[in-house]
Amino acid sequence: MYYKSTRDSSVKITSAEAIVQGISKDGGLFVPSEIPSITMDEIVKLGDMSYSERAAYIFSKYLTDFTDAEIRYCTDNAYTSKNFATENIAEISHLFDGTYILELWHGPTCAFKDMALQILPYLLTTSAKKINIDKKIVILVATSGDTGKAALEGFADVPGTQIMVFYPEDGVSPMQKRQMTTQDGENVAVCALKGNFDDCQTGVKQIFGNAEIAAKLEENKLMFSSANSINWGRLAPQIIYYISAYATLVKDEEIKAGDKINVVVPTGNFGNILAAYYAKNMGLPVNKLICASNTNKVLTDFINTGVYDRNRDFVTTISPSMDILISSNLERLLYLMCGQNDAQIREWFGSLAKTGRYEVTDDIKAKLKADFAAGFCTDDETKAEIKKIYDKYSYTLDTHSAVAVKVYEDYKAATGDDTKTVIASTASPYKFSASVLEAIDGKKPEMDEYAMIDRLNELSGYEIPESLAALKTKPVRFSGVITKEEQKDYVLKELGL
Repeated sequence: MYYKSTRDSSVKITSAEAIVQGISKDGGLFVPSEIPSITMDEIVKLGDMSYSERAAYIFSKYLTDFTDAEIRYCTDNAYTSKNFATENIAEISHLFDGTYILELWHGPTCAFKDMALQILPYLLTTSAKKINIDKKIVILVATSGDTGKAALEGFADVPGTQIMVFYPEDGVSPMQKRQMTTQDGENVAVCALKGNFDDCQTGVKQIFGNAEIAAKLEENKLMFSSANSINWGRLAPQIIYYISAYATLVKDEEIKAGDKINVVVPTGNFGNILAAYYAKNMGLPVNKLICASNTNKVLTDFINTGVYDRNRDFVTTISPSMDILISSNLERLLYLMCGQNDAQIREWFGSLAKTGRYEVTDDIKAKLKADFAAGFCTDDETKAEIKKIYDKYSYTLDTHSAVAVKVYEDYKAATGDDTKTVIASTASPYKFSASVLEAIDGKKPEMDEYAMIDRLNELSGYEIPESLAALKTKPVRFSGVITKEEQKDYVLKELGL
């Protein structure tokens, strides 16, 4: 299988090359030339495998230039009890009749990004060896909170790599900030940016495409790559947990093989729900993909109207990982939906860059409505949902997962659709303890971050993750703050160029 660029379909590279490059030189994103299939018999057989074995099986369909041994090396090292606090890697909790919470936050940084970023360093370094790369790989990351720490944790002290993470100064939770600014590792750097996530992400993309910087990298045997979901090596691992969850539900006799499910995903950059779309197109029986947004509802509006318009106020919410107005992975979806028409993609995303908006064709609007539903909720509604679920089911949601549950309840009330449903739970409530406590107790907590964690432990009964508890005594290593205009110079300085 080969990989194309969404902005130039004539590009034809291997998965190893796509993973190392991260983003195409033309600014497009890499996608597989075709979506491989998986049969129901195959999915049922996955039920008897470990998560690592399931991952290896599905990866083998996408990474066809990797040997079986290379794939197993990656999956066996990533998906272990050393890295995840549960043997199953991704747990499934039964919330209410026919509704299942897929807990993707049992990894070292307590967020769903660990599901991909624990394996990406293995995929990246294996890919580099396969294609004889003799350069140091410099990972540039823009984060709205969770990707940054997960990438830092994955790449810290990995030989032959260096990683720089940029986060919005006032756009992450206190715990997310502390996770990043205390990061260990000789090859890591973290910097706050005055602005929002979109500023961080735009700056990183511009640095990737800067010819002057590219020349300097070449002279010094360096190359850029990405740990954001623009990198196929970040997106592919996310396909696995949707198929894995279905296999588990069949094995546990919660559903019958072949039954359709709905999948609900809280998302800002569209990567997590795009992975579910890939799973559906492989053959996973999915009825509706339900896209859940917070007040920054650019995706909800797009799915419902076919108009993408980022010309709106950016809102800082209690679900900061979704505070995004430029959803990069939408480009991959539209490339697939328009029949891999790269000219059409260049037109739409050129318009987005110039005017901040574009409108898709009636054909694409119909396809969006066929596969997706979308909704959003406010901060007040999010907190009310956390309280409601806590009181009714003694289950504690984080602020992002609560958005997903609320949007799903609204969808079900509006449509009467009683299809069994998997809701992606993307973070531990401990990462957003102030907002979760305020929701449950009905008042703002007047205590420090670690007292809040102790209080949340009393209320939820969830074990406090060791990685978060250890942050209390870790010294802050990175306190720098720059403007978006200074991002390029910061990168060059960190690289000694």
